[in-house]
Amino acid sequence: MVTAVILAFLVGAVLIGGIKRIADVAGKLVPFMTVAYLVAGIVVLGVNFSEIPAAFALIVKSAFTPVAAQGGFAGAAVWAAIRFGVARGIFSNEAGLGSAPIAHAAAKTQNPVRQGLIAMLGTFIDTIIVCSITGLTIVITGGWLNGQTGATLTATSFSAAIPGGNYIVAGALVIFAFTTILGWSFYGEKCIQYLFGQKAITPFRVVWIVALMVGATQSLDFVWLLADTLNAMMAIPNLIALALLSPVVYRLTKEHIKDVNSDSVDIREKS
Repeated sequence: MVTAVILAFLVGAVLIGGIKRIADVAGKLVPFMTVAYLVAGIVVLGVNFSEIPAAFALIVKSAFTPVAAQGGFAGAAVWAAIRFGVARGIFSNEAGLGSAPIAHAAAKTQNPVRQGLIAMLGTFIDTIIVCSITGLTIVITGGWLNGQTGATLTATSFSAAIPGGNYIVAGALVIFAFTTILGWSFYGEKCIQYLFGQKAITPFRVVWIVALMVGATQSLDFVWLLADTLNAMMAIPNLIALALLSPVVYRLTKEHIKDVNSDSVDIREKS
């Protein structure tokens, strides 16, 4: 409950109180914590480089065949690997939810395709790089056998490989979680403003802060289930819209690539 109150106070200070310093500091810490986390993971993989092929083999094998009842993977099968992989992948990069475009739409750019390519880069970094390093670290250190899950599993795995690894994970988790809460509040505000106008923003912020306190006191399993359900409710209409708009995306992307190639030819001819 203490954590819930502190979290609600800090978020409320930023959203309602207009205290931007906390958000600015958190925003500056995100790149630092990201680099620290990646460096720690790379160090672990570098020290255990010879075990990486075996780790990949174990991951692939366990995804398609049931494994022994060990750790958090007890009774895992193909359907479970797909279900949790998709759900956690969405949490990692928000692909298909339609949330990230709200932020990218605010960017100052003359070409939507270029901004879309930048958005795709974020998905690659989040999932392919960060999540792969995390997964390999957990497997290589044997952390997946200790029966833990979530952030505790990751922190234990890093701590087993490098001194103070658990503090790096804890620090990164706090910063990432706090800035994610602020980011999603921005998404919600824009949606509420579109539906009900500017006057609805303040009530939304109050409800958002109260929801933070309630969510922080609930069981982790319930929070995951609720989040997965709500993500699906966002993804379904958004994916339908993406399918309908795919011809437009294809046409604009083709035109952009053609323009880029033409500019490259002109530069070579002038040089």
